[in-house]
Amino acid sequence: MKVLVLAGPESSGKSWLAEQIQQRFGGVLVGEYVRDFIDEHQRDTCYADIPAIARGQLAREDAARSGAPSLLTLDTHLLSNLLWSQTLFGDCPPWLETELLARRYDLHLLLSPDGVDWVSDGQRCQPLLSERRAFFRASQSWLERHHQRFEVIDGSWSYRRDRAFAAVERLLNQA
Repeated sequence: MKVLVLAGPESSGKSWLAEQIQQRFGGVLVGEYVRDFIDEHQRDTCYADIPAIARGQLAREDAARSGAPSLLTLDTHLLSNLLWSQTLFGDCPPWLETELLARRYDLHLLLSPDGVDWVSDGQRCQPLLSERRAFFRASQSWLERHHQRFEVIDGSWSYRRDRAFAAVERLLNQA
């Protein structure tokens, strides 16, 4: 089983690209739990919600892992929860990083906010490119610090898709 993660700031194409990858390569796609959480609770999240959101994301991921698909594509993972908690609330439950590091991820596609417009969807809160760039840099820093394999994906939508498809093909062709 190869585990692929789409990471990076909001409105950089993670969900769109995850669906494109699943359509092209098959496997199992795990969506972003926090979107369903917000839809269900009909309010902004608060720090007290972070553990429930993280556990919901982990439960989805672990359920998908148990089926051992040849390709598991994660629209996001706990890195997003960790960074959003720090960004929005200045703190993060320490167990999130422990749980994140306890799992194996074969490749992260780190999506840059550059080259695509921010789109409001009622849940997003970083319309400023500078904010999204800061989130991107924080993601990249964490991946580098923890020696996680990643490739930066940037450019236009079609360029992102082409680069991501090439990265997934390389991943799937590895022994």
